Amino acid sequence: MIELGVIADDLTGGMMVASLLEREGVRCPLVTSTDALSQLDAAAEAVVIGRKIRLIPAHEATRDACNSALQLTAAGAKRIYYKYCATFDSTEKGNIGPIAEALMDALNTDRTIACPAFPEYSVTIFQGRMFLGPTMLGESAKQFDPVTPMTNSNLVEVLQAQSKGNVGLLTHASLMSGKEAVQKYLDQRVSAGTGLFIVDAADNDDVTRIAELTSDWPLTTGADALPMFLARTWQKNQPCDQSLSSTGNDNLLPPSPGYESIIAGSCAEATRRQLDYFELHHPVYRVDLLTANENISEQIRQWATPLIANGPIAIATSADVAGVQRAQAKFGVEGAAKLADELLGQSARVLHELGARKFVVAGGETSGQVVNALNIGQVQVAPFDNLSGGYCHQAGQEPLSLVLKAGALGDKQFFFTALERMRAADANV
Repeated sequence: MIELGVIADDLTGGMMVASLLEREGVRCPLVTSTDALSQLDAAAEAVVIGRKIRLIPAHEATRDACNSALQLTAAGAKRIYYKYCATFDSTEKGNIGPIAEALMDALNTDRTIACPAFPEYSVTIFQGRMFLGPTMLGESAKQFDPVTPMTNSNLVEVLQAQSKGNVGLLTHASLMSGKEAVQKYLDQRVSAGTGLFIVDAADNDDVTRIAELTSDWPLTTGADALPMFLARTWQKNQPCDQSLSSTGNDNLLPPSPGYESIIAGSCAEATRRQLDYFELHHPVYRVDLLTANENISEQIRQWATPLIANGPIAIATSADVAGVQRAQAKFGVEGAAKLADELLGQSARVLHELGARKFVVAGGETSGQVVNALNIGQVQVAPFDNLSGGYCHQAGQEPLSLVLKAGALGDKQFFFTALERMRAADANV
């Protein structure tokens, strides 16, 4: 029985959930399409479908998400979880509201919650307002996001702008009143026409209450934290199986002999800092979107061929704010992002053809593009640790290992830390 089927709107987010569940002792592979659901290991208690639906048109995203949900339930999933970014990245035309409402219809439920909080990383919600540490979302650096600038901290208002139905708020005080009182309140609001609820989560105790409240709901939505607490809720009623518990060796996945490469599409400050540090030691090919042409793949091949056998190399479209603005001025916001992803997907194929079997990829959208370009269908995910949940492995005659990371995560040495982990796996044979 699959206790939880997760639909993630990008690959790095899906990887994070899978790794956090693995840390809880839940076997949770990640697949990139519904076709792979028929090949799941019998020990899997959860599964994540990592899709690329965060920024595509809403009607396409809702169709994709609903297909995933129906295939997951057909495969035996007891609960569906729609996962999006912990900072609720979206616009007034964003996909969170439309997908949540479409999933409610598909799963025949009259209510669900939106809980993007991740208290472990100081992402909290109080009175419907999101805080990143002590700073309200709309006053944080997220207001300058080049694709999904978050200027409003009131998540009820953000979700309402995207949704057809009414959006309500389930407050911290309501959660403290007890499960029975909360259920009565929700029943009243649902009867009055409200089906979507932003829910406060000031700390892990709140998330525990939310999981206990919604443990038997067919649909919940949110960020990375809630699935862990849902798992703890269902595990309370299950006998402990030590064979499924994480061990100290779980952070080493099977080996992937071959060359090493970095692919970076994120323009986040953390990624740019990591690239600069990497470039002090190894070659970096920086793709300028303004001058890239149809010969870029061949240019990258010629550059990489004499270098790749001598150590890791990197290919990047990452740029600072001014560089992003120049590209967006020429191609538009969506056009610039699409072009960067396409170029990096081509780069991944070139590097793979040259013998790369270890990839570190920076950026959620970029990770999805690279995984698609390399035709990766299912991966084993390592338990969450200092690699932020992105370490995974595809088995086969030519195995691949990857570390996928969100752009804003990691210290300046992250690329080196990730490569060392994959090298350790090779040496552990």
